[in-house]
Amino acid sequence: MKDLICLRCGTPLRCAGREKLQLGQTGWILGSLPKLLSGALEVDIYICPMCGKLEFYLPAEEFAEESIPQRKCPVCRRSHDFDAPLCPFCKHKYYAR
Repeated sequence: MKDLICLRCGTPLRCAGREKLQLGQTGWILGSLPKLLSGALEVDIYICPMCGKLEFYLPAEEFAEESIPQRKCPVCRRSHDFDAPLCPFCKHKYYAR
């Protein structure tokens, strides 16, 4: 783990461990299925004992472009992050309400 300092108060941060954060968005029709298919992102969590700020960092060994699942847009056919609610290129909305 890294030796990090809080950006707010300058106190050394304490490592709270590593957790997996669920990616994705719960849909109206399919419920949690899109969320389950999008996977999880593993992060290191650090806590400032003085001000209580939490900071999340990607583990160095997992920091890669392919660490987040990708999907192809049905409209423009370009790949982007799976958990995006709309295509960043053509703005196609996946979860229209």
